[in-house]
Amino acid sequence: MTEPLHHAHRSLLDEEMERLREQVLDLGHRVDEAIGRATHGLVDRDVEMCARVIAEDHHINELQREIRELCFTAVLTQAPVARDLREILGFQHMAAELERMGDHCVSIAKIGRSLADLPEIKPPSVDLPAIAQLTSEQLRNMLSALVARDTDAARIVAAKDDRIDRMYHRVFDDLVQCMVEDGSNVYAATNLIMVAHHLERIADRVTNLAEDLVFLETGSIEELG
Repeated sequence: MTEPLHHAHRSLLDEEMERLREQVLDLGHRVDEAIGRATHGLVDRDVEMCARVIAEDHHINELQREIRELCFTAVLTQAPVARDLREILGFQHMAAELERMGDHCVSIAKIGRSLADLPEIKPPSVDLPAIAQLTSEQLRNMLSALVARDTDAARIVAAKDDRIDRMYHRVFDDLVQCMVEDGSNVYAATNLIMVAHHLERIADRVTNLAEDLVFLETGSIEELG
């Protein structure tokens, strides 16, 4: 009796699946670095660091493209079975989410560059580095869950997103008040609100990664946000 095609390709498929996982993790680490560098560039008014984040985004885009192509190749040449196909689709979506996180980092860096020469405004309660740090922590925890294939850890990561949402809304309210009190702050405060929004969106996409991992490991679609 002839074995199914996917059995004959199992070893190669396993290698490609492991390569996909490693590339997604590499992409995640690059995004984590971009979050830190973009925030540093903004807070320290480091124009060169902001420019570095913007310039290095093409590495993130290129890696996402490689992951997408590897996914297509695996589907077309390795005859994946149901679980394999689910993993491939999950990795492809994760890579797309991570690439969009990189775009948010670029936006933060561009704002940092535009504000570098303007007078600083910093209401005491507005702590953008704290939001960035918590966002990066969420991403790193999510990457650890991916390595461990730990869906419970992924659910815990998603459950913590509410804290970042609360921090964002507090920053929004305080910066709006800052604008009301002094109209000269409107441009800078509006841009800082956008920074907080980009960080909040990165955190939302981390929750999407958690949903992807649950789907990848269980086949179930869960709304974790």
